[in-house]
Amino acid sequence: MKIIKKICIIVICFIIYSYVCNITLLPSNIIIFQGEDVNLKTIAGINVRRNSNIKLKSVQASNNINTNDSIYSSAGSYEINLDLFGTIPVKEINVNVIERTKVIPCGDLIGVKMYTEGAMVVGFSEIEGEDKKIYKPYAQSGIMEGDTIIEINNKKVSNTNDLVELVNSSNGNRINVKYLRGSETVDTTIVPIKNELSEYKIGLWVRDATAGVGTLTFIEPSTNSFAALGHGIVDIDTGGIFNIANGQLVGSNMVSIKKGKKNDPGEIRGVVNSADVIGEISKNTNFGVFGSVANINSFTVDSNKEYEVALRSEIEEGEAELICELENNEKNSYKIKIEKLYTSNNYDNKSMLIKITDERLINKTGGIIQGMSGSPIIQNGKFIGAVTNVLVSDPTTGYAIFGDLMIKQMKMTN
Repeated sequence: MKIIKKICIIVICFIIYSYVCNITLLPSNIIIFQGEDVNLKTIAGINVRRNSNIKLKSVQASNNINTNDSIYSSAGSYEINLDLFGTIPVKEINVNVIERTKVIPCGDLIGVKMYTEGAMVVGFSEIEGEDKKIYKPYAQSGIMEGDTIIEINNKKVSNTNDLVELVNSSNGNRINVKYLRGSETVDTTIVPIKNELSEYKIGLWVRDATAGVGTLTFIEPSTNSFAALGHGIVDIDTGGIFNIANGQLVGSNMVSIKKGKKNDPGEIRGVVNSADVIGEISKNTNFGVFGSVANINSFTVDSNKEYEVALRSEIEEGEAELICELENNEKNSYKIKIEKLYTSNNYDNKSMLIKITDERLINKTGGIIQGMSGSPIIQNGKFIGAVTNVLVSDPTTGYAIFGDLMIKQMKMTN
């Protein structure tokens, strides 16, 4: 009997844990297009209701709330409630329905420059003091790679120069350090060490900026907003998304192309033209880099060629085309094949498995190469997404992100 009771308790705990995890993982805010289904993966017993208490279709596994059966045929903000077995409220979800959007696909090679708010920690080093002893002043601080220092002794740290000056002005006294870890603000203290050059050090390697080249995906002409890359800029040292305070979209010049081979990814080699500022970057996310441009005419785009952003239900496996710039100021369209769609994926930028079929592109690049991320994809006269990744084992094959994910991320306010 004792064994049976233990098994029952374990089963009950597992069921409760499953429900808690499912409810926690459901988003609190959802953005959808008019005519798009609400896709909520829930488990049995969780019902979806409007605030008016009109029950909507319960969503389980990969099923959807169809907009034809619900309230989402017109733009606006709506609130739905989740309850357990029709009685216990468990979560509120805000649904923001936006109008169908038109964009101008680009494919231009661009440069990006981004700056952190503070100084990002990218490494550690031991300090040799003026007494010739080795110290690790950071050892007990709790600071890790990827953290961003924003204050020293209640004075703002905007960049690495601020950090150096404030540490040196401590004269070796214990300093109060405030840093960010994700969205959490943490306080700690460090005692700087004086080295043989009479400089005070805390043993942290930091940076406050990064730069690189990529591909501009589209411009939304109604707002002059842009999206690029289809993925975020990752810090090369920490491996995490570069947390920005601001940034600039700048011109770039292509230098050469390294062809991709099996187990040897290729790349577009270019230089960033920092003086040629053509836009401001406001967001660096897992779904792309976003901001605004001052003048659409800064790019070689036809402002009359606007494409509607496709719903996922409108995307098909089969032929499509991508647009990219492989010579300075010269863009072309190339044939690809969409081999698989992951229509329920809202969590990363691997929405479609694609394969390059155009021999012109294969001969020039070997397939998908670094720098092509963000190349827009068109199918049946609609913008459906952008290139994001290449398979190292086969450079002709890679992944692309759905266009609706980029638009929704661009329109999110936080």
